[in-house]
Amino acid sequence: MLTDTGLAVLFHSIPSPTTEKTENLLYIYLYTGARKELYTDMKIICSKADLAKGVGIVSKAVPSKTTMPILECILIDATLDIIRLTANDMELGIQTEIDGDIREHGMIAIDAKIFSEIVRKLPDSDIVIETDEKDQMTITCEKAKFDIMGRSGDDFSYLPVIEKTETVTISQFTLKEVIRQTIFSIADNDNNKLMTGELFEIEENDLKVVSLDGHRISIRNIELKNNYSHKKVVVPGKTLQEVCKILPGSAEDEVSIFLTDNHIVFEFENTTVVSRLIEGEYFKIEQMLSSDYETKVKINKRELLDCIDRATLLVKEGDKKPIIMNITDGTMELKINSFIGSMNEDIDIAKEGKDILIGFNPKFFIDALRVIDEEEVTLYMVNPKAPCFIKDDEGKFIYLILPVNFNAATN
Repeated sequence: MLTDTGLAVLFHSIPSPTTEKTENLLYIYLYTGARKELYTDMKIICSKADLAKGVGIVSKAVPSKTTMPILECILIDATLDIIRLTANDMELGIQTEIDGDIREHGMIAIDAKIFSEIVRKLPDSDIVIETDEKDQMTITCEKAKFDIMGRSGDDFSYLPVIEKTETVTISQFTLKEVIRQTIFSIADNDNNKLMTGELFEIEENDLKVVSLDGHRISIRNIELKNNYSHKKVVVPGKTLQEVCKILPGSAEDEVSIFLTDNHIVFEFENTTVVSRLIEGEYFKIEQMLSSDYETKVKINKRELLDCIDRATLLVKEGDKKPIIMNITDGTMELKINSFIGSMNEDIDIAKEGKDILIGFNPKFFIDALRVIDEEEVTLYMVNPKAPCFIKDDEGKFIYLILPVNFNAATN
């Protein structure tokens, strides 16, 4: 059996790593090599706040359904001089580091759901976690003590080793915002896998993020601080939703993004998120983004949003009644008819071009308007069967919404 002295010799006998990849390979070698013989018992002490925060972060990567019980676990790894928590569902993996006192080195995999609930309901005090050679875990906090069975950390699926070349940096706030402003228009089923993700395309200092579901398209263009080589990947919507949840969102702090052919990595503060990419060529949307229009409408965003929101009070969930816009000089009349009743309301507008009568799914308009910060929005339309564009003059965003046949929908 190797001793602590033997471990030191093992470290010193390996050349100093010169790349991130070498470091990761060394890390995994030590994980999967003599670890179990080196460390059989673990003892760590950390605050409830730090542990609860860490568990909350990595739990986002624990699958709700799986045929592999080990994937339902969180790995607690204190084999080095830092406490790492990891979860991995084979598509999305999250690792975070937490502060704590390592009394005895070791690691264990523990059921995420029960561990999370125990930590959440413990007193706001220091938590002591101890394990033995049979993977039995004891959790102590003040007068509370839990004994639960864990699993060997050797059985856990580690995060893939990603070769990090070019680093794309963006502020936490900007990344969180661009996800919020586009994620609502991904498809919520797997009939077309590409529609369940978002296109991230980088060209020099421009990041373009695109999502679509067959009825609408959301596009956001972000100016980056630096220039980068061209990159084009499709990131799973689930990954972006979870990143958005755990990002603190500071405008001063940055996120480092690494892209490979198969993976995307987000690094921020003490957390690393690794996700598989969606394979395939993303949709060619450029042909749909025509600048032609017959009707241009400038309207107060809040008035339009509130009006459509009021109209949906008459629409039951699952009911596909459209909001009908009758656009004439100086006025947009909005009306809706359903089994519950009817409503109509006029809003003052500035119009250029032809009058138009057109219908839309009210939810699609609400989703887009809620993520636009401008006080006034501009709508561009061609005819009742062509898409409506909501876009700004600077090219920061485009929201395309397909109309509905309101004559058929209202019958």
